[in-house]
Amino acid sequence: MKYKNQIEIPYLTGSSLPVLKYPMLEEISCIRHLFTTRMGGVSEDIYESLNLSFDRGDERERVLENYRRVAEYLGVRLEDIVTSKQTHTTNVRVVSHDDGGAGIVNERTYEDVDGLVTNEKGLVLATFYADCVPLYFVDPVREVIALSHSGWRGTAGKIGKVTIETMTKEFQTDPCDVICAIGPSICQECYEVSREVAIQFPKEVSYQKANGKYQLDLWRANELVLLEAGVLPEHIETTKLCTCCNQKELFSHRASHGRRGNLGAFLMLV
Repeated sequence: MKYKNQIEIPYLTGSSLPVLKYPMLEEISCIRHLFTTRMGGVSEDIYESLNLSFDRGDERERVLENYRRVAEYLGVRLEDIVTSKQTHTTNVRVVSHDDGGAGIVNERTYEDVDGLVTNEKGLVLATFYADCVPLYFVDPVREVIALSHSGWRGTAGKIGKVTIETMTKEFQTDPCDVICAIGPSICQECYEVSREVAIQFPKEVSYQKANGKYQLDLWRANELVLLEAGVLPEHIETTKLCTCCNQKELFSHRASHGRRGNLGAFLMLV
C-alpha cells in the first residue's frame, strides 16, 4: 500500500490479519499493540471486512468473529478486552479485569468514556475510529497504559492531557516517561471545518481556504497537547497516515459519507 504523508510503519502482509504497528511502541517489551485495517475479517458490503462496530448495522455474529480474530492475534480471550463508549467527551476511565469483555460479550457498566487506563497485565484496551485520532500511551517505568479517542472535540478539550493526568493521579506516572503514538486519522488536507471549530485551536494548526472554510491539522494539534502535558518531543510518534486518503484499506467516515465500519486500536500490558 502507498500512503499519503506516511512514515515507515510495519505492515504485516504475510499475516491472516493485516495490522499496523508503531516502531517506537514495538521497542517496549512490556506491551502488545496494534491498529486494525479493513482487511482480514468476515463482514460484507460497506463493512468489508474487519468491522469492529456492533452499532452501525452489521450482523452481530460477523462482528464477534472479527473480534475473535483480533483476540487470537493478541493471544487473549474476548473476555480480556475492554472497550470504550465513545461520545466525543474527555472522560477517561481506569479499568480492571472486572470490566473484561465490556462492550463485546458483557454489558458495559459505564457510558460516555473516550479514554481507558489500566496497570493490569493481560487486560486489552480497545478504542475505535474512522477518521478521529487514536492516542496510545505507555509508561514503561510504572507499567501503565492508556488509549484515548480524540476527534476535534476531544482534541480541543485536550483529552491527551487529561489521560496523562489520570495516569499520574492514579499510578504516579511521570509524563517524561510516557511514550505516545498518534495513530491513523484524517489529514489536514482532507479535514475541512467551520470557523467555529477552527477558532478553538492554535492558529498554527489550521489555515483558511478561499471559501472561508478552514483545514485543521489534528495530528499537530494533538502533538501540542501532549507536549503541554509534559511528554518529551522524542517520545511522540505520529504516523501521518490518513484514513480518508486510504479508504480502501482504512474506514473513513468522511470519505464514505458515514457508510462504514470501525477500525480498532488495541493495547495491553504483558
